[in-house]
Amino acid sequence: MIDLTAEELKQRFNHKIFHTLSETADSLGLECYTVGGYVRDLFLERPSKDIDVVVVGSGIEMAKAFGTKIGKSAKVAVFKNFGTAQVKFRDMEVEFVGARRESYQRDSRKPIVEDGTLQDDQNRRDFTINAMAVCLNKDRFGELVDPFNGISDLKERTIRTPLDPDITFSDDPLRMMRCIRFATQLNFYIDDVTFESLCRNRERIKIISKERIADELNKIILSPVPSKGFIDLERSGLLALIFPELSALQGVDVKNGRGHKDNFYHTLEVLDNISKHTDNLWLRWAALFHDIAKPATKRWEPRIGWTFHNHNFIGEKMIPGIFREMKLPMNEKMKYVQKLVSLHMRPIAIADDEVTDSAVRRLLFEAGDDIDDLMMLCEADITSKNSERKERFLNNFRLVRQKLKDIEEKDRVRNFQPPISGEEIMEIFGLEPCREVGALKSAIKDAILDGVIPNEYEAAYQYMMEKARKMGLEPLKK
Repeated sequence: MIDLTAEELKQRFNHKIFHTLSETADSLGLECYTVGGYVRDLFLERPSKDIDVVVVGSGIEMAKAFGTKIGKSAKVAVFKNFGTAQVKFRDMEVEFVGARRESYQRDSRKPIVEDGTLQDDQNRRDFTINAMAVCLNKDRFGELVDPFNGISDLKERTIRTPLDPDITFSDDPLRMMRCIRFATQLNFYIDDVTFESLCRNRERIKIISKERIADELNKIILSPVPSKGFIDLERSGLLALIFPELSALQGVDVKNGRGHKDNFYHTLEVLDNISKHTDNLWLRWAALFHDIAKPATKRWEPRIGWTFHNHNFIGEKMIPGIFREMKLPMNEKMKYVQKLVSLHMRPIAIADDEVTDSAVRRLLFEAGDDIDDLMMLCEADITSKNSERKERFLNNFRLVRQKLKDIEEKDRVRNFQPPISGEEIMEIFGLEPCREVGALKSAIKDAILDGVIPNEYEAAYQYMMEKARKMGLEPLKK
């Protein structure tokens, strides 16, 4: 965070856009302030292009007048039902709202809105660090209005509500998710009183739409250290309500003195590991889901201990239902997560054994263009505290990566289709669609993946004819 004197703060607003806002407000006789995230991020030295403007009066009137002053490049959108407006131009976006006070009914987060003062508007803000305002009127230009000492909370790296947190969270329960999200994104601490209120009010999250919750989860997942957010969600009791399958991973069972690792904290470690290397949201989701079926597959076997057989395949089958329930996209993004969860044990199995060409070909074929993401996930999954074991796995992974590269260059099996199609097989042997056609096509594919024949048409044709003869099939005479 940066400390700014009153004059230094004023200089930070010495930009044409703010002077145009100032002139517009003064010409209409309206009080006008920049509020919220732009002010907060200015002190945190974070980039911000979105500007929120509060007007004591009509925000829509102010937006229209501002758009006129900007000229033809400005696009003005008015949302009359909400009393808000938006002006977009070049790479900037300015949101306008009239200062208001809000009251809520118990079963809805949609407020009853009345015109209000700047103080009323700041009272309704979610957190002290988002309630700071800077005046844009000429006679007070650049003056900070900070009734809840948000500057102090920025310095202390603290998330706290302006008013009673029970009222803040009960009125709009989405603020509970936002509280944890901001703490995660900014690496801030949630004030004790505020966190205790999160715990008390957690059941209120049930009135929030799944889409809004998913949006906040995505922002937590994309944070620098996302585990921080999921630990706070778990500690507050919110995680069990919004993502029970992840919450169920927590805990360690011990039998005959033998326990297993805590799969919840292991999963978060994998998520943090992967987050150091990629901003790919869906790869991060795959990290969260990779062991999701371990509670369902956990078994005690006296000779071995705790086992989680087939948790990758069961996890793959669980994903569509969870995505549907959480209102996550039911498209290729979901299928991508499924694929990585299904395959995440394969490179580990290869690395723990002899790295054969056949096993690597099959892995490359099944993973296709997602092979690099799969390898990144598997390397992130090595969280052993045994440094010697961890180094052995990572060394073997390096060998697998080299084998993948060599085999792809030699055999071109990534996303390959067998050189002879099912249609051609039917034409050669005069067959309708049947089991024999599928068997011949699979035999060609397996022979290529096992290195029996090269990935070439002539070799595949000869292999097919030999297989067909053994099956009693004869080609049509031309």
